[in-house]
This record gives sequence, structure tokens and C-alpha cells, in this order.
Amino acid sequence: MTAASRLRWRVCALVIVLAVAAPAAASPEGGAEASARALLRLAPGAICPEGVLDPDRLPGRLAGALAGFTLAGVTDRGPPGAWVRREIRLERARNDQALLVSASRSPAGLRRVVFEVHGLAAGRPVMMALAGGDCAPRHARAIRYGATGAARELVHFAADLTTVQTIEPLNPPVPAGHDPGGVTVAHIDSGVNYLLPEIAARLARDGEGRTLGLDLWDGDARPFDGDQGRSPFFPIRHGTPVASLLVKEAPAVRLLPIRYPRPDMARMAEAVEAAAAAGAKIVALPMGSRKRGDWAGFEAAARAHPEVLFIVSAGNDGRDIDASPLFPASLPLDNLIVVTSSDAFGRLAPGSNWGAASVDLMVPAEGLEVTDYRGARGTASGSSYAVPRVAALAARLLEKHPDWTAAELKPAVFARAVPPLERGSPRVAVGWIPNPADDGA
Repeated sequence: MTAASRLRWRVCALVIVLAVAAPAAASPEGGAEASARALLRLAPGAICPEGVLDPDRLPGRLAGALAGFTLAGVTDRGPPGAWVRREIRLERARNDQALLVSASRSPAGLRRVVFEVHGLAAGRPVMMALAGGDCAPRHARAIRYGATGAARELVHFAADLTTVQTIEPLNPPVPAGHDPGGVTVAHIDSGVNYLLPEIAARLARDGEGRTLGLDLWDGDARPFDGDQGRSPFFPIRHGTPVASLLVKEAPAVRLLPIRYPRPDMARMAEAVEAAAAAGAKIVALPMGSRKRGDWAGFEAAARAHPEVLFIVSAGNDGRDIDASPLFPASLPLDNLIVVTSSDAFGRLAPGSNWGAASVDLMVPAEGLEVTDYRGARGTASGSSYAVPRVAALAARLLEKHPDWTAAELKPAVFARAVPPLERGSPRVAVGWIPNPADDGA
């Protein structure tokens, strides 16, 4: 993903929307969670550190509470004989449990060990405990499911694995509301927190007030913010701060959030079709990957909808994407604008990608004030945040000229650009927009 790893939060106000304070006792749980908790209390002491450092010793340590587990696999990452990350999988069929142990280490020894319990048959994550290098749990998290089997909430526990600290909803109902009108901008990302008033007020809805947002990950109309691709217990919340900047700089926008389909990227074509069907002439896409094949469906759909202008991120790998392509930024589409982040002085921001042919614009996108998915104010940086700034500019232009096509809107955005102030050969094709939020007198 783009700039998620570069978020730098400076919390100024705590708005309790998602993190619900919990009493000292644990709330009701299912049998799978209770069984997982019992296992997580015993597993660290039984297999860590000896069994983690030397998996060949694990079979002899699988006794007592771990009786019936078998070693299903060990995967090391790092130089041969000097791993820096190790993943161990243990399975116990009679209890329908898989115990996943992920360890990282430095030359000084173990740094962190994560123990996860999953359902063996369905592969469904149940509970995890995070331990330090001493193998002692620091805190735990559990995923609780609804009657239909969909993940309902993420519960945070203290080090005792019992005391509930906070509970986060994972797929809550969309609040009631009315369509706000305005220029429709589709925002394809990890979803948004539509419980936040500033987001809920701008949601695109039908005539009966039902949201037009789409979740292509869960397959419903609740695109709640959360990318569980790296870990189901530590979702990345990228979409909300990006969307908060979009509605801040284009306050009359009609927001259409679409949660991208990481489990099946071929469905990105559905995201484009949904955006077009809802009347979006602008699509903000602050994401990308190196695999062009992931974007074949998107490319075909975007080409089939020349009336839609796509604004995408150049990425944050500190590289020239002319030489090392990133997609969808490197796709040859006429209805595409590729943006990257600059500092306030017209110089490429550290870590942001560039490309004299592939990247169109630089805009200031460092240290911007955003709202995170909890409702707290913070700052964020990176080319992901250049996307909503340019999308907001395009939306304001389209608000003044509603009959413009994408072929007219794109050069109007480019007309705002000036030569970058940095020395040397140009690193973007069109130029730098010093302040995309300034529409002049």
C-alpha cells in the first residue's frame, strides 16, 4: 500500500467513536475464544524461547495443554542460518485449532513473538497475544463474529488476556442520512469510518437514504475502514484520513467509498463500474502495487469509461517509476492523473516516487492535518495524501463547470501547475501545484 506506514499521528483531541472503554471483567465470549485464551496462557511458556529458537525441539515440548499438536511447518526469512523472522505453524485437529507463532530477532536475541490461534477447518482467526523478547504477553486481541459468520468486532485485552480495554466495530451499520448532492467522487481504498459525522454527512445515497458505498472485500454495502491483508488483528486504517482530507478541501463533495477487493484484485473492474453507475466523474485511488496483472481488470474498465477521471498515487518507495513501474500509476490511460508528494517549497518529498514520463504532478502533501479513523486529529504525509488534494481540486472545478468531460477536466487541473523549484532534470511530466486548495480570487 502507499503511505500507510508513514503516518505520523499527533493526537490533539480524542473523539470516542470506535474505542469503547470496557469494564475490568471480560465481556461474553464464545467457546472458541475461551479455548484460544486458555491456549495462549500456556503456549508462550511451553515453547518459547527454546522451541522458537530451535524448532527441532518442539515435538518434545508439545505436552500437557499442547498435547495433540503437531508441527506443520517452519518458514524462515533472512540470510541462511541467520533468520530475522521465523513463522511456525502447529496444528491440533481434534480441537480444530492452528497455533501460529511469528518471531522476529536481532543479533541481541528475540525481539517480538506473536502467538495466534485460528480455526483449523475454516482458517478463521480467533485470538492472538503479542509478547516481547522475554516471551511474556504484553496484550492480546480477539475477533468476535456475528451469527452469519462475519467478523463483528475486534476486542483489545490487557496483558492478563482477560481485561477488556477497548472494542472496535469491524462492520457496523451505516448511519441513517440523506444524499448530500454535489460532485460525486469515488474513493477506492481500505474503506472509511462512516460513523464519523464529517464522513457520514457526505456519503452518496439513493433516494431512500441507503448508502451507495460498496465493500468488495466483504461483499456488502458497508465499506468500513480496515485492511486486514497483513494481519487480521492489526488492520491498516488508511482510507479514513485520506477521505477526511478530500471532504475538507472539497466540502460539497458527494463521497462514494469503495473498499478495494484485496482477496481478488480482478474485481477492481467492479469498483470502476460501481463508481460510473453512481455518477462519479472523478475516482481517487491512493494505492498501488508492482504486479500489473492485479490491475488488468481495472485497466480495461477505466478504458471503457473515458468519462471518468482517475487520480492515482505514484507511491512511496523512493524510486523512479519510469524505470521500475508501479501500477496503476504506470498504466497508459488517457483519463489518468498520477500525483506525488512535494514539500512546501516545490521539492520532491523524501521517499516519494517520481517519473519524468509516468508522474504528472507534485503537490504539497507532507505534514497535512487529517482525521484518523478514531476521529482524532493528526498529521500524515506521502503521495497517498496528494491524491485527495488533486481530487478535491478537480471536484471544485467540476462544480463550477458541470458539463466538462474528463478530457476537459484533466487539462484544467494541469493548468494550475508551475515548474517545480528543485534543481536538475524534471522529475514529473507537468509540474508542481503549490496550493491545490487555493482557487484564487
